[in-house]
Amino acid sequence: MHPEPRHPHPAPAPAPGPASPSTPAPQVAVVVIGYNDRAHVGDAVRSALAQGPAVAEVIAVDDCSTDGSGELLDRLAAGEPRLRVVRLPVNSGGCGSPRNAGVDAARAPYVMFLDSDDVLPPGAVDALLTAATEAHAEVASGLCVRRELPSGREQPWQAPLYETPAVLARPAQRPRLVHDTLCVNKLYRTDFLRTHGIRFPEGRFLYEDFVFVARVLAASPRIALVPDRVYVWQVRRSAERLSLSLDRGRVENWTARLEASTLAYDILLGAGQKELARAARAKFLDHEVRMYVRELELRDAHYRRAWWEQTREHLAHYDAADWELNPAAPGRLLGRVLLESPEPRELPRLRELAARPARLLPPYARTPDGTPVWSAALPQVSLAPFLSRPVAELPLAVDAELRPRARVSLLRLRLHELYGKVAEVDPREVELHWQEREGDRTRGRTTAALTPSGADTWSAEVAVDLARLGSGTWDLRVALLFADGTRRETTAHALTGAGRLRRRAVPSAVHGVLLAQPYATHSGALALRVATGARGVLRVVRGRLRRLLH
Repeated sequence: MHPEPRHPHPAPAPAPGPASPSTPAPQVAVVVIGYNDRAHVGDAVRSALAQGPAVAEVIAVDDCSTDGSGELLDRLAAGEPRLRVVRLPVNSGGCGSPRNAGVDAARAPYVMFLDSDDVLPPGAVDALLTAATEAHAEVASGLCVRRELPSGREQPWQAPLYETPAVLARPAQRPRLVHDTLCVNKLYRTDFLRTHGIRFPEGRFLYEDFVFVARVLAASPRIALVPDRVYVWQVRRSAERLSLSLDRGRVENWTARLEASTLAYDILLGAGQKELARAARAKFLDHEVRMYVRELELRDAHYRRAWWEQTREHLAHYDAADWELNPAAPGRLLGRVLLESPEPRELPRLRELAARPARLLPPYARTPDGTPVWSAALPQVSLAPFLSRPVAELPLAVDAELRPRARVSLLRLRLHELYGKVAEVDPREVELHWQEREGDRTRGRTTAALTPSGADTWSAEVAVDLARLGSGTWDLRVALLFADGTRRETTAHALTGAGRLRRRAVPSAVHGVLLAQPYATHSGALALRVATGARGVLRVVRGRLRRLLH
């Protein structure tokens, strides 16, 4: 089957019949793209069709699949007049070309995008279309949630942008828009995209969303924001083939992200959107750099050197104003350390600073005149901006050690001073609880007193009932309470070495036996895996043996 011809101005869709006041007229084209995803593309298409009468057409663009996806789509289209199938003659290697083909084929006045392995939640199209039409906006945007599969746990994407409805006459009114680089949680006027020539990069171009969204913002559209859930981004980390955005194990992935980030900045700056361009550079430090630094210790020496060199070359183009914007932010500090270090260094400490929330571990060095600095080896990286920040915004460091025991295990916490800012507000207590990684359960919520344990530390001890936690993976959540009422939520750095993170089997009156393993996450935070009962312990042992054999 050949792809449908691409016309600059496709013929309009047939005029819809009269709609009742409560029924939206068919005005939206949903472009669904897919390649060799027969297992999921049907669900994506059905979720688009299920949006109701507001959807005039669903355009399924098959990127020359070889797994039967095209045939499946043809069968679906045979029984659904709103579904049209466009098949590209050769595989494009990316997501941009099929999306462009879908926009070219669209006849409806509005268009939105859906990937074959994701779904639209009920009411998504109505929410976006209502917002766009009522605000006379060229773009409407809503909340995307990342759904981890198979657990089903959901995490909102860029939630602060979508806390309340808003209408922006131009994007520069809210520079944080550059943080939402997704194209799929948005509805666009089709003629707006065509008039401004807004398209995705063609062919194999990773992070094509970065470029497309930058082109949208550069055209300065009127934008409506809604708090509704409008897109479910389904993350399958155990899939045989990771999605492009999750496959970060090769340095080529970072190279592609750098290319897309650079092009997005150039687009915004070239359109005179200086504030948005500067916000995009800040976002690169706060999001991209922090995410990859957290994983840098997991990579081999070749990856680390290449990543370090490419990042320093990219950051060398930042100007003084870029560094002056919120100089105490963790991303700015990471960037300055990278620039001043020709070779990879202090990766464990950088990983902790890249955590969310950030943690700055000792040593806390000073110059001879008393100025706080990153380290004695890098005195040119000043930490003086910390001195003017409230303690609730500082990257405070809390160490944690958990030793599983037969009855009640003991969790030891230690808070570090940070250039006098902690003592200044007098730490009093620590609140903590354990949060289930793949669910919503919390356990062991308690409060303990923080007492001085040295010249620059405060400590607390908390009993942990492992049997009450139960099976699962648990993350430790901590809140520091100060005398003036300040509250600082954070995580705790897992102390390593001397058998501190060893897996232990302990007797349990409730479960007979349980297996507990404290461990450090990719960002260095303390977490805990628990398996209960003989069956649970056996599953862990079998899994360990399988990994050793492979």
